[in-house]
Amino acid sequence: MIFSNTPRPETLKSLADVKHVPFWLDDPARPEPASALTESITADLVVIGAGFTGLWTALLAKQADPSRDVVLLEAGETGIGASGRNGGFVASSLTHSFQNGLNRWPKELKKIIELGHKNLDGIEAAIKQFNIDCDFIRSGEINVANEEYQIEELREEAEHSAQYGERIQFLDREQIRARVNSPTYLAAIHDPSVAMVNPARLVWGLRRACLEVGVRLFEGTQVTGLEEKRESVLVKTSYGQVESKRVALATNAFPPLLKRLSFYVVPVYDYVLMTEPLSKEQRDAIGWHGREGVSDNGNQFHYYRTSADGRILWGGYDAIYYPNNEVAPHLENRPETFARLAENFFQTFPQLTGLRFTHAWGGVIDTCSRYTAFWGQAYGGKVAYAMGYTGLGVGASRFGAQVMLDLLDGKKTERTELQMVKSKPFPFPPEPFRSPIVNFTRWSLNSADDNGGERNLWLKILDALGLGFDS
Repeated sequence: MIFSNTPRPETLKSLADVKHVPFWLDDPARPEPASALTESITADLVVIGAGFTGLWTALLAKQADPSRDVVLLEAGETGIGASGRNGGFVASSLTHSFQNGLNRWPKELKKIIELGHKNLDGIEAAIKQFNIDCDFIRSGEINVANEEYQIEELREEAEHSAQYGERIQFLDREQIRARVNSPTYLAAIHDPSVAMVNPARLVWGLRRACLEVGVRLFEGTQVTGLEEKRESVLVKTSYGQVESKRVALATNAFPPLLKRLSFYVVPVYDYVLMTEPLSKEQRDAIGWHGREGVSDNGNQFHYYRTSADGRILWGGYDAIYYPNNEVAPHLENRPETFARLAENFFQTFPQLTGLRFTHAWGGVIDTCSRYTAFWGQAYGGKVAYAMGYTGLGVGASRFGAQVMLDLLDGKKTERTELQMVKSKPFPFPPEPFRSPIVNFTRWSLNSADDNGGERNLWLKILDALGLGFDS
């Protein structure tokens, strides 16, 4: 179906009382911030950024070598960025989708898939080991077809992925509507490997785990620059500094400390709504008792899932780039996008008309042209970075952290030998060219959704260059 962009008056009423804060972070379990760094110290490893990538890096580094002195620096509070604002989909995929991985690394895809499943098992094991209460559930993800042309695409993905060891199941119209009842659903695939999680509770649990194993955490500590020394790197902050043997950059969509990385990542804002808890009658009207994550198969797609207390999180569709790579708190509130999301929600679930939304928020995603994380080093190997997760970092961030540590330790592993790890995405042009190119590409993707999936000449050129704007 083609989603309407014009909200009805009754849709606007559903947004009348929303709080403009992320639902996950609006939680009394949120920990008190740690103190800021205000002196000069030394360390074996400094990790910059206390989101999922940074937390996993610090935790895994300490677990591998308890004697290693690890310092974790965060400009705001732990998980205040994308890690505390996302949908909580924990995918085994390291390539954003089976098809994206197949298009880019067909020869090593089987190994990447194997490592992805191993990575997800490692996340679950850590949650159990550190007793993290984060509503982790292996419910799987459903990808639905809302248009006829998408049905065969999903069927082919289910069949082709089986050759690589995946267990994706094709669901016809009756089967999908028996699971989740929407008049817009024509078919679907179910990937049982995907887990759902409360992302803020996970990030706070990892924070606690880091502290338990001896990581030194400083919050409210903005890193202002890096200075290379002969055998170390000086990490400068607003009120103190750390001289460290190694540095791991986990800043993702925020302005990078290595200027050249800004060519590889575009900060894109994603927006999310959360409903009030559903009544028994409302839940019976839609089914959805398995708590699967759901997404639709458009280029501009929605993703949605249920919470432990019976709400529906509904996000995606609009992906907004602001000129000059702007990242700022005021961009997290976009009323026109919230209204569009609400209208699309009630088109998908008309039986829930009258339901109200309690929270509306936005967050910034580190988008790269290949849709998967990439890695690299600087300052003679003393600094490593991982970024570019493009909205699929809740699960892949742990793998990204492992690769960073391999690189910093000079280890040759099955991870570092992957072409996916050795290669870089195609860079984006700088401004003033970046804005019109990104926005024209977004318009082209929307046009493809409106025209039976038919891609225009611009998208075909990007496909031929392997830039993969297909998600």
